[in-house]
Amino acid sequence: MCTFQPPTARLCCRRVSHALFSGEEELTVHDETTCYLTQSCKTYLVYVRKVIFYQYFSSCISSPHSQFRPRFIGNFVKMPVLCSSCTEKRAVLKRPKTGHSLCKGCFFWAFEEEVHQTIVAAKLFKPGEIVGIAASGGKDSTVLAHVMKLLNERYNYGLELMLLSVDEGITGYRDDSLETVKRNQQQYELPLKIVSYEELYGWTMDAIVKQVGLKNNCTFCGVFRRQALDRGAIMLKVDKICTGHNADDVAETVLMNVLRGDIARLRRCTAISTASEGEGVVPRCKPLKYAYEKEIVLYAYFKKLDYFSTECIYSPNAYRGYARTFLKDLESVRPSSIIDIIHSGENLSVREGVKMPVQGTCNRCGYISSQALCKSCVLLEGLNRGLPKLGIGKHHRLHDKILSQQPLTEKEERKLKSVDF
Repeated sequence: MCTFQPPTARLCCRRVSHALFSGEEELTVHDETTCYLTQSCKTYLVYVRKVIFYQYFSSCISSPHSQFRPRFIGNFVKMPVLCSSCTEKRAVLKRPKTGHSLCKGCFFWAFEEEVHQTIVAAKLFKPGEIVGIAASGGKDSTVLAHVMKLLNERYNYGLELMLLSVDEGITGYRDDSLETVKRNQQQYELPLKIVSYEELYGWTMDAIVKQVGLKNNCTFCGVFRRQALDRGAIMLKVDKICTGHNADDVAETVLMNVLRGDIARLRRCTAISTASEGEGVVPRCKPLKYAYEKEIVLYAYFKKLDYFSTECIYSPNAYRGYARTFLKDLESVRPSSIIDIIHSGENLSVREGVKMPVQGTCNRCGYISSQALCKSCVLLEGLNRGLPKLGIGKHHRLHDKILSQQPLTEKEERKLKSVDF
């Protein structure tokens, strides 16, 4: 045994010795071996451990690499965890999806490669296509724009990328997030197109909320935004739209459709690419379909991406929030539950003979719809007539009256005017 050690090593030895003999303590070493020592463990084994720890920590202290030095929290000795991929650098995170401890470089590579494999396996793009990236300024769309530009250059996809944003007209939220989108447009040097509800429908979300209240406002916003994306894509003449839907979003949608008993949407909500038919509709895809929301946040954080993180001021009462809370509870118990729910939705099959809605086109605007009028036209008609509940719930029998511009009865108007704020 060495007769002389540097002061730091002697201090390390004293702390380890103190931990060995001062009651019940836990020591975690480099190989994640854990030993529990009690007051009565004054045996030969304790002295052997003392020598082993003394020599081990002495070598660590004298190591020129500071990342391998132990950290002390009281009597607790905590050794840094190495990256499970390269086994050279210190791990900075534990992946929620796989549980692997990775350094920054390995995490970036793993995340980007998984997105690349998703794109290649699903054959989402073809060389020469013009792809519009739905950009809201949030973490998902910002990471999507960054990764798509990176992979397009790294693997030579041959795509022409553009940014497409929708201005819903929410004061204090969307105007700030659009400033982030404009900065991203300069950072990534991509063309940007912004379409607004006021321009397309003559309404802003602020005006809609004043009329319909906070209970069903997300229904209006979601329907209008989907159609606005298609209209903006037609203006840009893009071949496909990329959205930032992640694994958490898809799993939440599966749960929502199960709770609502919506078999038609349940069948198609897990599709990574929606090949829409009909004029005025652009196919959409989800390159981040299998990426966990937590990992997207970590990627944006460690990459120091510029994104907007404030929640929509009108969304706390959204129905999706209940599914999200339930999913987070499941994830805390079993992290793989998110992917498991997605796979369950993908493998779902409907029994033969079950009547399913037939997709057609709207008689007024020509947009895809399974009814005579699409949801957007019904919602707009309700807003313009001062009947906010016209598009909420099932009022298909009134579509013929709306198309023929017939007046509604007093009873029908009274029922459709009542709003629960």
